[in-house]
Amino acid sequence: MTFTLAQLAERLGATVDGDGSVTITGVAAIESAGSGQLSFLANKKYSDHLKTTGASAVIVAPDFFGVPRAQVAHGASLLIHANPYYTFLQALSLFHPKPPSPQSGVDQSARIGHKVKLGDRVHVGPYCVIDDEAELHEGAVILAGTFVGAKSVIGDDSVIGPNVTVVQGCTVGKRVRIHPGTVIGSDGFGYAPVKGKHEKIPQVGGVTIGDDVEIGACCAIDRATMGQTVIGRGTKIDNLVQIAHNVQTGEDCIIVAQVGISGSTKFGHHVTLAGQVGVAGHLVIGDNVTVGAQSGIGQDLPSGTMWFGSPAYEMSHQLRVIVAMNSLPDTLKHIRELEKRIAELEAKSTPG
Repeated sequence: MTFTLAQLAERLGATVDGDGSVTITGVAAIESAGSGQLSFLANKKYSDHLKTTGASAVIVAPDFFGVPRAQVAHGASLLIHANPYYTFLQALSLFHPKPPSPQSGVDQSARIGHKVKLGDRVHVGPYCVIDDEAELHEGAVILAGTFVGAKSVIGDDSVIGPNVTVVQGCTVGKRVRIHPGTVIGSDGFGYAPVKGKHEKIPQVGGVTIGDDVEIGACCAIDRATMGQTVIGRGTKIDNLVQIAHNVQTGEDCIIVAQVGISGSTKFGHHVTLAGQVGVAGHLVIGDNVTVGAQSGIGQDLPSGTMWFGSPAYEMSHQLRVIVAMNSLPDTLKHIRELEKRIAELEAKSTPG
């Protein structure tokens, strides 16, 4: 598939600076792109590549990230847009459209239980098990080796990847994507101490996943002890994330790889947890909170704040702590010099 730069500009809502007739045959990273390829610059950190790229065209912000137009690589045209990264994602979709959905129908090796409801255009792949009274709504795709438990519901146009387990009594919304190896609705981790032993607390609740959620590979989202574990609409979850029983996330949250969230913690909307963040249980995290990588959260966090560290402190405080720690060797040296001078002055001032 090929486009002229002018055609791309029209489709992407961008402005051409350069030769609009140049032919674009594909997309590539700015440091490796060659003739006929379109790239992008969305971070000033990589702006020097704009001077040396072999790309035929680059999507940039109106200020070119500080690179003078005369220094842009010879022969490279520009597509100007206020949001270069999003524009490049749209271009990716043009050159790499989504593959067609699998053909509707149930593979002969799949097992379909009693009173299962299958909507129109449903695809059930090889060796899947759809247990009794489960519901697969219109356009749902269940790929090879996946288990959907009794009375669970998969919403319209959701895609459940290979070898996913959706345990009984869980609800998956519309247009949800779950990647391979993830488990939805496993028992929450709950035990009561009784006479020196740990007695299991029955986990009789479920999991509710909102519309337009994406869940990465090999995640575990536990069912509630009672009620529901809830993943809010539009939330995106990376690989290898653990979400415990009765957690409730708001809408449009971002949860990055290897995050662990303990039971009954509640999130607002647009919360971002970077990689390997640990969150203690029974906390309240406000709206628009951002937590830096490898942080440990042990307290409620108010809306609109940024946190970092283990234990976590507000970002502005933690940055001052880091600067102070980095200067500790020089500070200690200076303190020792001052102690030596004080000792010498005391010795001189001592009578006799």
